[in-house]
Order: sequence, then C-alpha cells, then structure tokens
Amino acid sequence: MRIEEIASKALEKVGNDRYKLSLVVAKRAKELADGAKPLVEVDKSKNKFTDIAMMEVAEGKIVLEALVEDN
Repeated sequence: MRIEEIASKALEKVGNDRYKLSLVVAKRAKELADGAKPLVEVDKSKNKFTDIAMMEVAEGKIVLEALVEDN
C-alpha cells in the first residue's frame, strides 16, 4: 500500500483531524526512535519511524487517547 493511501486511512481513524494525526504520529515516532517495537510487520531499517507510526494508526493499533494517558 502506498503511503498516501496509508495516510488517508490513518486520517479517517482520527476523525479527519490533521492536527490530531500529527500529534499521534510524532509521539509514536519518538517512541519508535527510542527503541519501541513496531506494532505492525515492517522492517525498521527500511521505513521511516513516521511511516511506521502512520501504518500503526491506519491499522488501529495506536489511538490518540492511549498516547495522551501516558503523560
């Protein structure tokens, strides 16, 4: 699946709110950069952390509420 299709699907998961999507992706990408395991089957060495985070949101593995509660 192309990244544009993944981004569109992820955007739908956060109620078409680009600001919320950017918050979720940024926070999750930081977690991935700090060593968290991806929740989707991808090669971390061949994908950007932001792309992996976007895939996780698109597949419903990550939601905004779950990330906000961690703070």
